[in-house]
Amino acid sequence: MAGSNPNAKPMNLTLNVWRQPNRQAKGKIVEYHVKDISPDMSFLEMLDVLNEDLLHTNQDPVAFDHDCREGICGSCALFINGRSHGPEKGTTTCQLHMRKFSDGDTITIEPWRASSFPVNKDLSVDRSAFDRIIQAGGYVSVNTGGAPDGNEIPIPKEISDRAFEAATCIGCGACVAACKNASAMLFVSAKVSQLALLPQGNVERKTRVENMVAQMDKEGFGACTNIGSCAAECPVGISLENIAILNREFLAAKATSNNLA
Repeated sequence: MAGSNPNAKPMNLTLNVWRQPNRQAKGKIVEYHVKDISPDMSFLEMLDVLNEDLLHTNQDPVAFDHDCREGICGSCALFINGRSHGPEKGTTTCQLHMRKFSDGDTITIEPWRASSFPVNKDLSVDRSAFDRIIQAGGYVSVNTGGAPDGNEIPIPKEISDRAFEAATCIGCGACVAACKNASAMLFVSAKVSQLALLPQGNVERKTRVENMVAQMDKEGFGACTNIGSCAAECPVGISLENIAILNREFLAAKATSNNLA
């Protein structure tokens, strides 16, 4: 394994895992024990080992969300020892390695806690609310046909960098899970900012921010109180500056809007 430590000793761990058979059922913390966990394993690989042990004893494996396991897709969403994605700053759950823990540790693993993210089963949650927010306005109008040249519209380097930084949001929901109000403002502001900063986003500029904020409220996310826990726990470092951009875009849109709602 690349970057592995040949002197690293396997670990024995106690896992307190949230188990919930479906949305309607009540969940509870169940204790498990895993042995001989390599420090070079990722956190999800450790859960794979747990599930193999459970299957060997005819028990139901723990359901959890995952896909790329490269820190890109935003699927892995676990609350580990009271923190979104675990103890390592700027890291998704799938990129968190077991070397961040010690032999004999007890690790508590829970799903995202937000009414807008209902639990499907165990550690798997329904984050389709984010999809509906994007559908409400997170797009640009384009003419069908050949793809335009990437350098056809000159954009200052500083602006393009800021738009790119906002576009790195992977939509994992860590911001919602970390916020005491379960606010989705950091997510929505990143999606609004990346398009508001670029000329390609001007066509729907006003309706975009109105519709996305309205859908965010409809989904039941809480209000932003600028505590900053969302940005502190964001695995890709989305800045609070984007919330300021969202607020300016929203006020400007409402000042000239025909939508009285």
